[in-house]
Amino acid sequence: MIFFYIVAAIIAVVLIVINLPVFGRLPSGSRSEKIHHLANYKDKALQNLSPTPMQPEGVSFFKVLKAFLLGKHPNKIPNKNLKVVQPDLDAVPKDNLPELIWFGHSSYLIKVDHLRILVDPIFSKVPSPFSFIGSKAFPGTDFVKAEQFQNIDILLITHDHYDHLDYQTILTIAPNLKKIITSIGVGSHLERWGIPVDKINELCWNESISITNDLRFTAVPARHFTGRKFKRNQTLWSAFVLETEKSKFFLGGDSGYDTHFAEIGKAHGPFDLAILECGQYNTYWPFIHMFPEETVKAAIDLRANVLLPVHWGKFTLAMHPWDEPIQRVVAAAKESKLHLVTPRLGETIILDQYLPIANWWQEE
Repeated sequence: MIFFYIVAAIIAVVLIVINLPVFGRLPSGSRSEKIHHLANYKDKALQNLSPTPMQPEGVSFFKVLKAFLLGKHPNKIPNKNLKVVQPDLDAVPKDNLPELIWFGHSSYLIKVDHLRILVDPIFSKVPSPFSFIGSKAFPGTDFVKAEQFQNIDILLITHDHYDHLDYQTILTIAPNLKKIITSIGVGSHLERWGIPVDKINELCWNESISITNDLRFTAVPARHFTGRKFKRNQTLWSAFVLETEKSKFFLGGDSGYDTHFAEIGKAHGPFDLAILECGQYNTYWPFIHMFPEETVKAAIDLRANVLLPVHWGKFTLAMHPWDEPIQRVVAAAKESKLHLVTPRLGETIILDQYLPIANWWQEE
């Protein structure tokens, strides 16, 4: 009987934990029905445009796990606080030029056409469902708090991974949000967290939504995957094209390299600015994240005038040194003669006017 009670208690705890709100909720009802009728839904899951295994042939999950636990570089985190810029989040852009502030990883604020657009914000200490699990944010990168975002017009969420859809951040900023734009299926998580359905706008690939007469978002394909618990690819992963009257941005989210970048460039380019991932890569998962050299190729495929490399500078989610992604992307951009912008965390860049290129990660 004691054994039975112990087993029952363990099962009860597991059931309670896996049903905590932080894990969200899988799509159901009309949302699930719409997903099941998408062209890229097959074998009970959403699919990439190209075959995309999680690991290449011959690489097992346990091999990846062992490498991740034992193979991290000694320079995986900075040995001191990163020097950041304390941003004026509420400042109005001068001369009505688009502005962007990067907060590290894939979180940034775009100010354009009198609107404030916050993308994939994560202001928790770890990109994880629990604060005691996962890689902690780099020293000095907690210079902005979720509580500071009181007047966001649009929250854009590219996909539902913990380093892009952060439960605590969403709960904090949700009461003052006007509108959320995200990939189809992600709204199920948001509704689970109490966000009104009339604030949530979910897009499938190649669907668009106009916010004003001069500002439109279009979801476009990426090469990645989704899932917050056990079942993968029940919600969509997307990049987004942001078009205004005078500017065009590519908001990349997470993606491995593939032909879709050239197709998007042909259909929607050229872009004034492409924001693309360049970190958290490894040969053990080469299809779902880009190597820095591929990031440059993707920007060229997109016909981007300027590249802002993100998905680095805040968390260690791979084995490479913390500053290797930016070093490699700078070298590749120089070789390809691609215009790169490398702001400090918190520094405001101004499109066509202030695009900093200092190698700040090398400073002592």
